[in-house]
Amino acid sequence: MAASLRTFCTAVSRQSIRPFSSSCVTLAGKKWRLENGLARSGSEYGPLTDLPDWSYADGRPAPPLKGQIRRQKQREEFARRAVYLSAEVDEGMKQWQEKKEEEKEKEQHVKSLLLKPKGNLLKNKK
Repeated sequence: MAASLRTFCTAVSRQSIRPFSSSCVTLAGKKWRLENGLARSGSEYGPLTDLPDWSYADGRPAPPLKGQIRRQKQREEFARRAVYLSAEVDEGMKQWQEKKEEEKEKEQHVKSLLLKPKGNLLKNKK
């Protein structure tokens, strides 16, 4: 069965004029958008996704759509996580600096115990 399917596919591909491509259609224009500082896809962010579709005639804004509310919650959660991780990194850097200072103090203490002037050098300092 598999062999007959394989021979059928190769026969069809030899007779086909158009080349067969299995690349994803959604990637169309992705490189250009990224090079120009835009979103990966046209529906990630921007006025078409962030602004309301309509408004009332008297100028009142329309109620937010479900997708807009969902994106707003995602962005808020992302911002909270970024702040949390930033604070965590700052705390880690602070602890690292304190540990580094403690090690430096210990090293100086050990050096002061090991290296003492002796003999004539001790008399000259006094």
